[in-house]
Parts: sequence; C-alpha cells; structure tokens
Amino acid sequence: MITLYDYELSGDCYKVRLLLGWLDIPHVLRPIDFYPGREHESAGFRVLSPLGQLPVLQDAGLVLREAEAILVYLASRYDASGAWYPRDTPERLGSVTMWLMFAAGLSGSVGKARLHDAMFHDGDVEGCREQAALRLRILDEQLWFSERTAAGWVCDGERPTIADVACFPYAMLCEEAGVVQSEYPALRRWGDRLRQLPRFRPMPGIFAAPAP
Repeated sequence: MITLYDYELSGDCYKVRLLLGWLDIPHVLRPIDFYPGREHESAGFRVLSPLGQLPVLQDAGLVLREAEAILVYLASRYDASGAWYPRDTPERLGSVTMWLMFAAGLSGSVGKARLHDAMFHDGDVEGCREQAALRLRILDEQLWFSERTAAGWVCDGERPTIADVACFPYAMLCEEAGVVQSEYPALRRWGDRLRQLPRFRPMPGIFAAPAP
C-alpha cells in the first residue's frame, strides 16, 4: 500500500493527492504537522526526507521525494494508458518535462510567498511575487494559445497530463501569495476544466467546480 506523507495545505502534496485520485490508486495519508508543529524538521522525519521536504511517498521499498518526481513515478507505474505521462514521441516527452520543471518554479515563487504570508517564513517576498507573476503570465499565454490550437491543456493533446497536475495547485492558490488571479483569464478557464474532471479532489482554497 502506498503511503503519502502529507500536509493538507501544501500545494506540492496536493499535486500528488490529485493524481492518486485521478488514477484511483489505493493509498493511505500520513499527516505531517508542518505548521505550527514543524514535524518535518524532526529527526524521525529526516530519515525519510533529509532536507525536511514534503511530500514523501513510500511504495513498498521505494521512498521518493520531490512532487514532480513522484508524479512521474505514479503515472509511469500506474497509468496503463500512458495518457498522464505521454512518452509516445520525444517531442511530447520533452514538453511535459519542461512544464514539470516550470511547475517547480511556481512552487518556488508562489509557494514561498504564500509561506511568508500565511506561516511567517522568512524570504524575499516581493521578489517571489514578481517571479510568480511572470510565471503565471507565461502559463496564461501558453493556455491561451492551447485553447486555439489544441484542447486547452498545458501540453498539446486531447487530455491533461502530469504537467497540468504539477502547475495547477500554485496557479490556483496565487492570491494567497498576493498575486491577483483575475489578470490571467486563460489560466482561470483551464482551472475550471481541471476541476470538472471526474474524481477531482478539492483542498482548502481550491474548491470543486459548481454543479452544472
């Protein structure tokens, strides 16, 4: 049975919970008291995650850190269709990988500004907000063009991929980081498309799509 070491308010943990749900993978959640308990800094947890990072996933003898790496593993192992992590051509694989790395930058900008505002973490919050706004504008432009040339997902294709999963949480939580979401209309429409998928899981600050 898969175990996910999880913090409910973490966008990176939420990425993994989303994909576990969309792939209908049995799992158990092991909550970590990130704030205010700082359990992620404990000696016991650092055996699993030396830098005190969340999420951590255990599957049999495998221990994985870094949300994007976990998404790649889950989609590769548990999605027989190959839709979530398409490897049919080098071009598609390269595109998905590029946006996974881009999503890590959203975590490092939106996520850090959100930690500053909500949990009193130190850091250059204005610099994080500037980077967040830049990244969201780039994502919004990508989605605008995708709506006109494809199905409106981050990467070309008729279905979302783990690139969408990776970018989604912090794009939707940007206002908690002091970045106004209304400036990115294509991004908001894309968020609605993802929230309308079957087995979508909400989190605090990201709600399920309203009933039609």
